[in-house]
Amino acid sequence: MTPDFTALIPVITATWPPVSSTEQAGWVIPQGAGGGSRVSAVRWNGAAMTRQSVETAIAAQAAIGQRPLFIIWPDQTALDSLLDSIGFAEKDPTLAYIAPIPSLTAPLPPVTTFPTWPPLAIQAEIWADGGIGPARLAVMDRVDGPKTTILGRINDRPAATAFVAVHDGIAMLHALEVAPAARGQGLGRQMVHAAANWAQTQGATHLSLLVTRGNAPANRLYASLGMQVIGYYHYREI
Repeated sequence: MTPDFTALIPVITATWPPVSSTEQAGWVIPQGAGGGSRVSAVRWNGAAMTRQSVETAIAAQAAIGQRPLFIIWPDQTALDSLLDSIGFAEKDPTLAYIAPIPSLTAPLPPVTTFPTWPPLAIQAEIWADGGIGPARLAVMDRVDGPKTTILGRINDRPAATAFVAVHDGIAMLHALEVAPAARGQGLGRQMVHAAANWAQTQGATHLSLLVTRGNAPANRLYASLGMQVIGYYHYREI
């Protein structure tokens, strides 16, 4: 049975965690330390749906040096409407894909993909060229449980990298980056297969990933692999 989006939320947090989180007045306040929106956005956890409550969350973010940013899960339409009325703009609508591991595993050509932990220096360089710097590498390092990076090669040269981790039987692929010169040659597809191959060795039943709705090439790739969209979320910022 395909997990629903609710089952994916703890996987998102466990496989891409903040430095720490505190709860204040019904809000979960994560400390992202520059690791991106997903580890920095405030999450609703039963707070009153009032402007005063939102201001409490904003103050909590300011106290740890973070700008006002909220994540909106699919069923949080009331919070979404409230933030919209206050003047928070929608940011980065993001789709959640998932597929059973057996549908994604595949034999791969020799010396094209390698699982490796910790990541190699060349992987850090590929990520850096794609805007994924040390703060996001620190997120990967914080993950507990099974995890690895995948190094991809094409034409005998390193050209792609990704991070994958497993929580509660679901693997999640993060930070897939293919060097511009290597795009359009099937390496991204091989990286997904490699992630599934590794996840299967860890006992995972499904592979999931998150991608912004506006990333058309990535969405085409994941749809062509038979991955299913099971939900979406977005952020609100001001």
